[in-house]
Amino acid sequence: MKLFETSMFRRAALAAIMLAAVNLANAAYPERLITIVVPYAPGGAADALARQLAQKMGEKLGTTVIVDNKAGASGTIGAGSVAKAQPDGYTVLYDTTPYSINPHLFAKMPFAADALKPLSLVARIPNVLIVKADSPVKDVKQLIAKAKAEPGKVNFASGGSGTVQRLASELFRQQLGLDMVHVPYKSGGPAITDVMGGQVDFMFSTVAASSPHIAAGKLRGLAVSSTRRSPKLPDMPTVAETVIPGYEVYEWHGMFVPAGTPDAVTRRLQAAVVDTLNDEEVKKRFTELGAEPVGSTPAQFADYLKKEDAKWSEVVRKGNIKAD
Repeated sequence: MKLFETSMFRRAALAAIMLAAVNLANAAYPERLITIVVPYAPGGAADALARQLAQKMGEKLGTTVIVDNKAGASGTIGAGSVAKAQPDGYTVLYDTTPYSINPHLFAKMPFAADALKPLSLVARIPNVLIVKADSPVKDVKQLIAKAKAEPGKVNFASGGSGTVQRLASELFRQQLGLDMVHVPYKSGGPAITDVMGGQVDFMFSTVAASSPHIAAGKLRGLAVSSTRRSPKLPDMPTVAETVIPGYEVYEWHGMFVPAGTPDAVTRRLQAAVVDTLNDEEVKKRFTELGAEPVGSTPAQFADYLKKEDAKWSEVVRKGNIKAD
């Protein structure tokens, strides 16, 4: 056999061995602990839902799945850490709507747009337009009338420029052509507290964060931001049915893996996510937290992200919104 042919044979044999090793590794996945990175502080909806998911996913996959909170910079620190992680399926990102907002707020992102690939849409949580419990504003139309009668005097709170709370209010303001003032806070909790105290006129906050205060009579909910009424607040109208047809804002939750993660591993993870979201105990817990469990293919999630990106890009541009 000629030297060239021998070399070709060796290369082919080596490639076959390497492919077999990769296939064997993929087939054995997972062999160790899986970490779900949540790029926000403990105690919020993302943290709570991710922990529900992690526990059951571990049972489905036959391994331990833990949550690691890496908060900061509107979620970009945690997301960036996953973008730079080994693409082996052992480090996964659990992110929310700011993932679609941040690229339009920050001049430079800490990771490339294609450094992460969608795994599955996990859940959607509608927002609630809230005012203090004894506010003279009884419904959305009265709030709009007040804003039109007092341009520049009605204000709204949020947990920061890159939050869904801010963008939901901004979309509401833009579509109605209202002149209102944004009051940013460092997080959603203090913002809700000041709405309850009447220091701020209103805000959009998630069903998960708002509904206990509404039930306790500390807040009044005027409308939800979903296209359909929330099972958590069935008597509350939607913004869409009340004043802005087509208005829709959710805090979406989804999972990502580093680009380059093998397809077989991605499929195994995605199937575990969907299987977990179909678990009755998980569905019950998600619903209690005001979340709508979803589950999707990577392609479906990618399409959803494209729509979210286009929507928030336009809102940020029109509102000239900058990062805090």
